[in-house]
Amino acid sequence: MTGYGRAQEIINGRDILVEIRSVNHRYYEYSSRIPRAYSYIDEKLKTLLKTNISRGKVEVSVTINSIESKESEISVNMAVADGYVKALRGVSEKLSLKDDLALSKLIKLPEIFVVQKVADNQEQLWADVVVVAESALSGFLEMRCTEGEKLRSDVISKADGILEMVGKIEEISPQTVENYRNRLYQKLMEILGTKDIDEQRILTESAIFAEKIAVDEETVRLRSHVSQLRDMFDSDEPVGRKLDFIVQEMNREVNTIGSKAQDLSVTKIVVEMKAEIEKIREQIQNIE
Repeated sequence: MTGYGRAQEIINGRDILVEIRSVNHRYYEYSSRIPRAYSYIDEKLKTLLKTNISRGKVEVSVTINSIESKESEISVNMAVADGYVKALRGVSEKLSLKDDLALSKLIKLPEIFVVQKVADNQEQLWADVVVVAESALSGFLEMRCTEGEKLRSDVISKADGILEMVGKIEEISPQTVENYRNRLYQKLMEILGTKDIDEQRILTESAIFAEKIAVDEETVRLRSHVSQLRDMFDSDEPVGRKLDFIVQEMNREVNTIGSKAQDLSVTKIVVEMKAEIEKIREQIQNIE
């Protein structure tokens, strides 16, 4: 399912921003945008998200700006400075020049100052980032939960509609057999006229026809599948693949009912059920 979470905090002199977003995907796919200097936190973030998200194309973005903490330290290369002073004064004495050497002139000379980047305390930085990341993750999961509840409500509504259609088929099926028996009787009357009609033969043919179009087993299994689908939506565990399987089985039973249909009204109901099952399949194919 889609989701988005964002959190920003200033911790230990750093302004940390974490954004998490995802789009539907059958499997878990992770990508990130993290400053190269902090690439060592990437694997930790991946593990954190993987623990809480099992499916979806997930992208995390991290921005870290220093506010108070020192990123660099500046020191004086005393050996180089001393060398410059000695060399300049040596020239002054040898050429009888005025010694006007001053600090303001010395600092302009190359390599006097050494600028070193302060090494990050990686454990502390990760401890700060994970606080923000967990906050963003909380918002992300809350959004997904809200979307999931809406999805659950819609799927259950469609499943209930399928059960209503199953009930209609169960009502129509016996009448289909009775209509067949009446048509057979009328046909024999037209052919045989006033001659005696073998009632037993009509009953036998009707029984054969009834067995041929019987969908009792299919409707029972279809009801069972819908019940399992409901139960899965109430589960706290990832059920995406199980739902995929249940929907496939529902479609299989409906196809069998359609192949046995000898009544136009049943055929129309089957078409409607297949349409609803396809909608459910599209909705749940990316559920965790």
